[in-house]
Amino acid sequence: MRQDLYGYCRVSSARQREDRQLIAMIKAHVPMKNIYVDKQSGKDFNRPQYKKLLRKLDENAILYIQSIDRLGRNYQEIQEQWRIITKEKKSDIVVIDMPLLDTRRENDLTGTFLSDIVLQILSFVAESERKSIRQRQTEGIAAAKARGVKFGRPAVSLPDNFYETCNRWKKGEISVAKAANICGMSKSTFYDKAKKQIKIQK
Repeated sequence: MRQDLYGYCRVSSARQREDRQLIAMIKAHVPMKNIYVDKQSGKDFNRPQYKKLLRKLDENAILYIQSIDRLGRNYQEIQEQWRIITKEKKSDIVVIDMPLLDTRRENDLTGTFLSDIVLQILSFVAESERKSIRQRQTEGIAAAKARGVKFGRPAVSLPDNFYETCNRWKKGEISVAKAANICGMSKSTFYDKAKKQIKIQK
């Protein structure tokens, strides 16, 4: 019976590199053309390369992943995708960093039982880590704000002649279009800034 080897790699962002995972795939003799890489969060399985890979899998396929958190970080969804791959697609899965998670060895009840337990523990740990990362990010942002760090786009500085021009517009000496042109702004930008200035003065 033929066996088609596939590999799936995932990093959380475009800035991260998947080199270590690719090396693991090559050592497992997975052809480069059969390695699929996503560069996005593992919070769900709405990933283009993963979906493309899933369509390729069948009863002759063996899917290699380096570790369970590369598959995903959502406890319930990892369980569901494992079921789809092994039960619906009838493919085998090999988790390189965890030899117990190798469905090729599940030829008895004990092997299946052990794999199920290990999968549940590792997928739970993966989701817990995702939640921990998100919590640390939230705490880091809150601490930065407390220190006065500003987030978002930097405020656009006003031209030197803005306040003088704004006063002339308020007095009706010039139109909004003329005032905006003098300040080198669009009409909407000048109007928004001028209205805020009026409110501040009140």
